[in-house]
Amino acid sequence: MDRTFYFVGIAFFGMINGLFNQLWLVFALIHVQILAPALLFGSVGLTLMFSSLMVSTATIIIAGIPAAIYERVVGATEDSTNASLWIWLAGTGLLALPAAGSFLEFKL
Repeated sequence: MDRTFYFVGIAFFGMINGLFNQLWLVFALIHVQILAPALLFGSVGLTLMFSSLMVSTATIIIAGIPAAIYERVVGATEDSTNASLWIWLAGTGLLALPAAGSFLEFKL
């Protein structure tokens, strides 16, 4: 399978978790407002979008840790293998499970 599909899936699950995971989004929003109140001109909307981006990025990074451990154990020296990309995709999918209900309820 083409590697692009793996990366699109990983980004998709990260986006879903960042936008629809209420628990982590509120957690990040509160901490950004406390630690950097003037960072985004005091705008709650900008702070909310920044918090969503932080949650999405954290999802992708945390899900990549098992894939990196797998590559280290196998001894892969070049690009990521298909197995490590599957592990990364599965990790982001598992982390996005709490947000899946909110995503499926959202009607466009």
